[in-house]
Amino acid sequence: MTGALLAGLLAGYGIAIPVGAVATYLVALTARTSLRTGLAAALGVATADGGYALVAVLGGAAIAGLVTPVAGPLRLVSAGILVVLAVRGAVLALRTHRDAAARPVTPLTPGRAYVSLLGITLVNPTTVVYFTALVVGDRAGTAVSVPEQVVFVLAAFAASASWQALLAGGGALLGRVLTGPRGRLVTALVSSAVITALAVRLVLA
Repeated sequence: MTGALLAGLLAGYGIAIPVGAVATYLVALTARTSLRTGLAAALGVATADGGYALVAVLGGAAIAGLVTPVAGPLRLVSAGILVVLAVRGAVLALRTHRDAAARPVTPLTPGRAYVSLLGITLVNPTTVVYFTALVVGDRAGTAVSVPEQVVFVLAAFAASASWQALLAGGGALLGRVLTGPRGRLVTALVSSAVITALAVRLVLA
């Protein structure tokens, strides 16, 4: 059981820690809204990671066989969504900066933040392939009990959730530091540019 716990934690941190476009968007979103919204978004990412860990445990190599042929189109969809979010963030930041008093922007609710980040992470084929490779390689023909599988999935979810929450906390601190309109505008534009660049790299990878 301890081995399954450690394996799940390592798997969860392994997929969560590399900072890509989703992590960048999470930090920027929290900086522009609130820690509550950021934590909801972080939970969305962790839910997708935990779900894919469960799929990998249940499906194993069969899931990898289904995902691999459509990995290219899924990568394009993921990149497209990220670009749309980047453009939307930049447009809203410019609109708010120019006419903050006359055109208030409705903040993103925690529920919408959760669904948005859950959807973005779900269309990332790297996550399911990653977990499937780990599970298949770790089994190596040996039987794994149901309790061990449950522990692995829960540990992977907890690891991802803790890291995403840390990123959200960093975004909240950034938002407190850059409280002025110009600081928030610059932060939004820079994050949009970074997200777009990472989305382009995702397509070219």
